[in-house]
Order: sequence, then structure tokens, then C-alpha cells
Amino acid sequence: MLKTRVITALVLLVLFLAALFWFSPRAWAGFVGVLLIPAAWEWAKLIKLGRMACGLYVVLVAAACASLFGWGRGNSPIGQHEAHIALYLIASLFWVIVVPLWLWRSWLPRSRWLAGLTGLVVLVPTWLALVELRGLGPALLLLLMSVAWISDTAAYFAGRRFGRHKLAPSISPGKTWEGIGGALLAVGAYAVLWSFAWQAYFPQVFMSTRFGAFGILLFLWLLAAMGIYGDLFESAMKRRAGVKDSGALLPGHGGVLDRIDALTAVLPLAALVYLR
Repeated sequence: MLKTRVITALVLLVLFLAALFWFSPRAWAGFVGVLLIPAAWEWAKLIKLGRMACGLYVVLVAAACASLFGWGRGNSPIGQHEAHIALYLIASLFWVIVVPLWLWRSWLPRSRWLAGLTGLVVLVPTWLALVELRGLGPALLLLLMSVAWISDTAAYFAGRRFGRHKLAPSISPGKTWEGIGGALLAVGAYAVLWSFAWQAYFPQVFMSTRFGAFGILLFLWLLAAMGIYGDLFESAMKRRAGVKDSGALLPGHGGVLDRIDALTAVLPLAALVYLR
């Protein structure tokens, strides 16, 4: 199982990095759009839509993304930038306020229309952030996405080694407060690396961070916290649906949603900061 998981992760990483650094903007938008299709299908299955309704939901998500991209490729329509920022703001408020409140009250959207709307808020801003942040530079997008990956990996190993106190046993029994501490320490070290090493070796990337050293630390910790909420929220949705994984597309990893759950919370907030 571990071998399969590692092989899948390596293949995905190579494909992703090749697309990130070599694809044209239009090809990159299409690439992440293709990734979003199975994620939309998995969300539709989690909220118990029928097979035909799942297909229609995928079309709806794809159409929403295509319309945003088509609008962005047009002749700079009035309000385009403001509309995108508003979308990032809605998504950020959802992750910063609504999701913590829902998890605290052990409540999830029950009606299919509200659950479907929630999926749009989760998926569409993530796609748009991947497209627009990449426009600021592939390296910057990679550094921002790495916050979620580093946090998740550190939380896993710290939790396995030191975990004693459960974070949310009714949602995700494997997550511990010790794991969260490990994640924050790892992201803190990453922030130090970002602030000092990359300032010397990647000045253009550092100039686009918008923060000083202490600001970067606080910002990356905030992104790490949002990534944890993204993970917990998807875990809660899976638990209510009675499934372990959102899908089975990725051998050893489950579904696409299982791989991007933290990023759905991290990227819209990052886009709100960098693109406003």
C-alpha cells in the first residue's frame, strides 16, 4: 500500500510540475480544469446525487469555471477583477467563519441544493486561484501550495509519533493536537526559509510576498490553519456519506478531493491577499 501511494504521489508530482512550469496559461487553465472534473463528481456523490444529477453537477461546475476564464480572456470587461475578488472573499469568509462554525456545531448542509451550492464555493474559487496565482509566477504558486503539503505531512508524522489528544474524534479520529503542533512548527520553519533564504536566492518571488518576515510567519500559519479546516470539512462530509475516501481514482490516495481538500481552503485566501 505504501509503495503504491509513493509511486502515485511521484507520478502526480512530476505531471503537476511539468504543467505548472511549461504549460501556456490557456493549457494550464485546461489542465487544472480537467483535475476539477473528478473532484466535482466526487462532491456530487458525497451529497448523494443520482448518477444523472452528478453528471449535470459536473457540467455546472465546468461551465462556471469556463465562464470565468472566458470573461478573463475577453476585452477587460468592467468589473471583472472586482468580481473575481468578490468570489475569493466569499470563499475566504466561508472557510474562516462558516466552516469552523459548522464543525463546532456538528452541522453540515442537508438539503441537496445547499450542499451543491457549498460545492461550488469549495471548487470554483480553487480553480480560479490556481489559474490567477500562476499568472503571478509558477514559483509563487508552488510555494503557497507547499504550505498545505508541509502542514499535512508534518501533522501526520508528529501525530503518529507524539499524538495523545484527539483534535476532532467524531470527524477524523486520526488527527491530534500534537499533530497540529508539529504542523505549525514545520510551517514556521518554512516561513523562516521563505523570509531569509529565498530573499537572497529568489528576490522576485520574495518581492511578491507582500509581507515582512514576521508577516510571512503569521500569514503562512493562517494558511496552514485554513488547510486543516479544509481537511476536517471534507472528512466530515465523507463521514456523513459513510465513505472512507471521496473516490478511487488515485491508487493509494483515494479521490481527487482527498488530495486537494486543504488547498480548497488555502488557495482562495492566498488569492485574496495577492490579487486584490
